[in-house]
Amino acid sequence: MIRNGIDIVDIKRIERSLKSESFKARVYGADELKELESKRYESYAGAFCAKEAFAKALGTGVRGFSLCEVQVLHDEYGAPYFALSGKAQKIANEKGLEFSLSIAHTDTVATASVIAYGKEDRI
Repeated sequence: MIRNGIDIVDIKRIERSLKSESFKARVYGADELKELESKRYESYAGAFCAKEAFAKALGTGVRGFSLCEVQVLHDEYGAPYFALSGKAQKIANEKGLEFSLSIAHTDTVATASVIAYGKEDRI
């Protein structure tokens, strides 16, 4: 099984939302916030988009898990990946899905694309 999820967001919307500590706590995980604290709003918006795209690729929408359980981290080459925990990880495991993530932005919008695939679809 292969699924795709995509999302786009206005960076100014995320910039305004970040003024709320409850928004940050609801959306971003601790490790993710450590990575993001030295970044610009575009990175926060990209991570937000990635979570929304993840939910679409998972096939549930944002139901049954919290966005902060879907952390967007980066490997040593700067490539983004998901670090799942809690109910998000449980649902992904039950569905037997792994994820590929791509994030991009301009000065005004951020977008993310997620491909969900079963272990049997791995290349």
